[in-house]
Amino acid sequence: MVDTIKPGSVPISRRDSFNTRDTRTRNLKPFNSGDIKILLLENVSAMAVDILKKAGYQVEFHTKALDKDTLIEKIKDVHAVGLRSKSKLTEEVLSHANKLLTIGCFCIGTNQVDLSYAASRGICVFNSPFSNSRSVAELIIAEVILLARQLGDRSREMHNGVWNKVSKACYEIRGKTLGIVGYGHIGTQLGVLAESLGMHVIWYDILPVMPIGMSRAAGSLDEVLAEADFVSCHVPETPETKNMIGKRELALMKPGSYLINASRGTVVDIDALAAALNSGHLAGAAVDVYPSEPLANGPGFESPLRNCPNTLLTPHIGGSTEEAQRMIGIEVATSIVKYINSGASVNAVNFAECDLRAIPSTDLTTVRIVNVHQNVPGVLRQINNILADYNVNKQISDSKGDVAYFMADVTVNDPKEINTIYEQVTAIQENIITRVLF
Repeated sequence: MVDTIKPGSVPISRRDSFNTRDTRTRNLKPFNSGDIKILLLENVSAMAVDILKKAGYQVEFHTKALDKDTLIEKIKDVHAVGLRSKSKLTEEVLSHANKLLTIGCFCIGTNQVDLSYAASRGICVFNSPFSNSRSVAELIIAEVILLARQLGDRSREMHNGVWNKVSKACYEIRGKTLGIVGYGHIGTQLGVLAESLGMHVIWYDILPVMPIGMSRAAGSLDEVLAEADFVSCHVPETPETKNMIGKRELALMKPGSYLINASRGTVVDIDALAAALNSGHLAGAAVDVYPSEPLANGPGFESPLRNCPNTLLTPHIGGSTEEAQRMIGIEVATSIVKYINSGASVNAVNFAECDLRAIPSTDLTTVRIVNVHQNVPGVLRQINNILADYNVNKQISDSKGDVAYFMADVTVNDPKEINTIYEQVTAIQENIITRVLF
C-alpha cells in the first residue's frame, strides 16, 4: 500500500483516547490514506454504522450479502469490510482488495473469511466472540423446554386445525441431565441457566476449564453422549469438529434423548440425524445452523430434517436479538476504528495482538509507524536500522504464523523525514503494508 505523504496536511484533533491512561491524548488518524471507505453488508447493527460514521469514515451500507462478482467490484476501493455469516471473503475475492486494511465479522464465526490469505495481505480480521453468548444460551434453554413438551409439533397441529392434547413422552426438564459439548462462553452460561431450572449439567471440552456451579466435566465426548438426556453442541468449525456428531455418536446417545446444534452447520451429520429422528432413537432435535444456508430470506430452504418428528428448525438466529446485535456492533466497529486510527490489533483473529499507549496531546512531533511484514529473520533489524537516527519512544512487535506486526512511536522534528521513514520501511523486501499514523 503506497501513498504520497503531504507533510502538515493532517490536522490534529484532541479527544479522549481509547487508551485511558492519559485523558489528554492525541487522536491518531491515518496519514496519507485520504477518505476511509467502509463497506457494510448483511444489515449489521445501526450502532456500528453510527460509530463508523462518527469516526469520519464514508460508509456504504447493504442489508443483504452481495454476490461474488458485485463483492469483487465493491471491495477494490474500500479500507474495511463488515459482514456477518453469509458473505464469503475467499482468496479470489480478497485478491482484488487493493486498499483493504481490516475485516470486521459481526458474529462469532470467522470461517466465511480466508484468514490465512487475509493475513498474508496484511488484512487484520476481528470478530465478536462473546457479545451474543447470552442470546444463544437463552435460545437453547427455550428449545430444551419446547422439545421436552413437544411444543413444536403441537403448535403445527393447532395451526392445521388439529386438537391433540397428549401427555405421553412429555416431560419436565427438572432433574434431567444436559450435556454440553464445548464449555466456552456460551457453554458456561448455558450451564448456569440450566442448573437454575433444576437440571444436572455435564460437559466436555478439549481444554481444561474450571467448572461453574455444580456442573461436572466428562472424560470424553462419548461419556457425555451416553449420559445426557439433552446434548447441546457449542464448538467452532474446524477439521476436527466436522461431522463430530455422526451415525456412531448418535447411536451412543440414550434412546429418547434430544440433540441441539446452534454452533456450526458442519458439526452434525444432517442425514444421520434425520435417520435417528425418523427411527425414533432420538425423541427430538433443534437445529439452528446448516452445512449450506441460503444467502437471502425467502422460500427455497431444503433439508432432510424438514418434517422430522419433534424437530425445531430455525434460520441461524441463535445470536439474532436486538441486544446481541447492538453489543456486536459496538465491539466490532470499535475494533475497526482502533485498528485504522491507532493500529491496535487487540482481539484480532489472524494477527498478533499489539497495542501502544496513547500519545499525549502536547506531543506534536511523534508519529506512529505501523508495519505488517513476513515473519522471517532480519526484518526487525532492518526496521530498527532505519529508525536508529530517531528517538523511538516506544515500540512493540509480535508474530502469528507467517506474518509479523510491528508498531513504533517515533519523534520526527522535520515533517519531511516522515516520507523518508515511510519510503525506507516500505522498500524492505518482506514488507506487506506500512502505514503512518499522526
